[in-house]
Amino acid sequence: MHNKSWIKYVIGLLICIIIRRFVPMPIPNIEPIMFTMMPFAKKYGKMAGFIFAFSAIIAIDFITGIVGIWTAVTSITYGAIGIFAAQYLYQKKNKTKYYVGFAILGTLAYDAITGIGMGTLLFGQTLQFTILGQIPFTIYHLIGNVSFAALFSGLIYKFIVANPKLDTDVVYDKIKTKFSHRI
Repeated sequence: MHNKSWIKYVIGLLICIIIRRFVPMPIPNIEPIMFTMMPFAKKYGKMAGFIFAFSAIIAIDFITGIVGIWTAVTSITYGAIGIFAAQYLYQKKNKTKYYVGFAILGTLAYDAITGIGMGTLLFGQTLQFTILGQIPFTIYHLIGNVSFAALFSGLIYKFIVANPKLDTDVVYDKIKTKFSHRI
């Protein structure tokens, strides 16, 4: 994480938390992490992609009260997806097609690892039962991640991640100036 971007990370994490916690979703497994993480991974690289996705899962699970062994598995897996997002999006333009492309690849990889892996290894389900149950789950996950990536990833990149007015030092100077006049 870059020192001049921590406010941007907080904004991104708040987007994830607010959407996941307070916005009712019409279908299950619609989540904000992928579409929010990709712009951070694109701009700041592999470590940023990992830290953002890892932190978002932990924060959401903690706030929603669902921390468990799956939190460790899903946060590490999503962190790894963040690393691959940085590699995939590196030097690509801020275009919807790239975010959508990675949302498809990242969602399929994430669901294969967490859904199939956790279903069989952690919960003792048969492979056949796990795969059959995972199909609709992954379809919903793809619908959400692709739709949100198409609608919001480019905007998050433009208005938050690449916005120099939200650099930590700029925001700090504005706050300092505002409060120094009141004292």
